[in-house]
Amino acid sequence: MKYAEILHRCFRCGYCKLPGNYMDFNCPAYAAFRFETYSPGGRMWLLRAWLDHRLEPSRRFQEILYSCTACRNCVEQCALPKIKDELLLAFTAGKEKLVGDGKVPPAVRDCLTSLQKYGNPYGISRKKRVNWALDADVDMFSDHNYLFFPGDVGAFDSRGQEIARSVATLLTRLGISIGILGEREVSDGNEANAMGESELFRMLAEENIAHFNKLKVKRIIALSPHGFNTLKNEYPALGGTYQVFHYTQILSSKLGKLSFKDKLSKVRVTYHDPCYLGRHNWEYGAARKVLAAMPGVEIREMDRSMQDALCCGGGGGNIFTDIIGNGPESPARDRAVEALNSGAEILAVSCPTCAVMLADAVKSNNMDDRITVKEVSKIVNARLNGPK
Repeated sequence: MKYAEILHRCFRCGYCKLPGNYMDFNCPAYAAFRFETYSPGGRMWLLRAWLDHRLEPSRRFQEILYSCTACRNCVEQCALPKIKDELLLAFTAGKEKLVGDGKVPPAVRDCLTSLQKYGNPYGISRKKRVNWALDADVDMFSDHNYLFFPGDVGAFDSRGQEIARSVATLLTRLGISIGILGEREVSDGNEANAMGESELFRMLAEENIAHFNKLKVKRIIALSPHGFNTLKNEYPALGGTYQVFHYTQILSSKLGKLSFKDKLSKVRVTYHDPCYLGRHNWEYGAARKVLAAMPGVEIREMDRSMQDALCCGGGGGNIFTDIIGNGPESPARDRAVEALNSGAEILAVSCPTCAVMLADAVKSNNMDDRITVKEVSKIVNARLNGPK
């Protein structure tokens, strides 16, 4: 297994499961289950025991490994400089070995099967990937300045589709030339990669890259931070080198073109940092800049924000496999309570996965009448006069 040499160096100091202020637990799986085996240090010891043939990869072992959401909090907080950058890679390598041995949880198996058969984790026909855009003024990509990449959640989840339409509408209002691949698009492969199916990731990525290169795509706007991360950081090694932006980065650079309504009620907003935009790519400012530019918006920061933000629990494929679940101690429900405690009325998100996870958590917590989950572009569109 790759990175096996670092497993013996972990002495379980516990910093990996905490935020920078050490005031709470910040590992999503540990926060949900409160067993040390679900912490990054616990996984390191389990992997070492497995490779030393001191335990078998039982169903519980598999679920512990796949409960990792790839949020990178452990990488951020690890006290050992020589291994911290390889922690997440070691967990992914463990999953890769499980995939190779055919020993993965049923939910993971089903997700990977759908990705292989349909090009998306929902198991929905590729022909329906364009359905989100039927009511939006978006054309198939030809000579547009940007390819707009909605990703799986944006294309197939009903709430993700609303977000994709909202973002596409706002980009168009800004005069930005965007086109889409439609049914030619397949999953960006981020979740397949995080779940250890490296060969499937390569196949998905190469299919997208073939279309990108044939159409001479040079610039891509990603709806999902998951797609943004993969298109930007993983595709170049496979021959897909493009300028890749998350949509909030584009919006923050075009604020001068927007005119907001003058007379609007004041609203308190807190922003949830998505892991793949924040800790994976160190983008913390763009969405906050957009929110701060709107008259009447008062930003309230949660206790855990930016590099210390608590993951919603949907990463690493968990939005599809539901290994962490939505119980009272789930990270999404914990995050929803933290947002409410900030005094905010709106929990702003810039990731369709986060939107789904946190909206479900607000509902499960019976907090619907006290706080609302809204995606950034939908907040902008509601307060907009129009382009200048």
